[in-house]
Amino acid sequence: MELKWTNKALSDLVRLYEFLEPVNQSAAARVVQSLTDAPTILLSNPRIGEQLFEFNPREIRRILVGKYELRYEIQESTIYVLRLWHTHEDR
Repeated sequence: MELKWTNKALSDLVRLYEFLEPVNQSAAARVVQSLTDAPTILLSNPRIGEQLFEFNPREIRRILVGKYELRYEIQESTIYVLRLWHTHEDR
């Protein structure tokens, strides 16, 4: 399996960092690091996340990373990280 980040997911990382950084720069860096590290588990366990059937026929799944939701899609041998956000955000 190969892991790829979409532009929207990368923008979400930047947005989350820019939101947290003014309050606590080191905490912002830790959150972003944990969010970028988390999807690597999907390389060996791609279907570990909950499947979101409302996106059928696409195989969209989600995992929780602390208080953040990470959505990803499995397409053949590639896992695409689609979006991520804090679970208290109105999404």
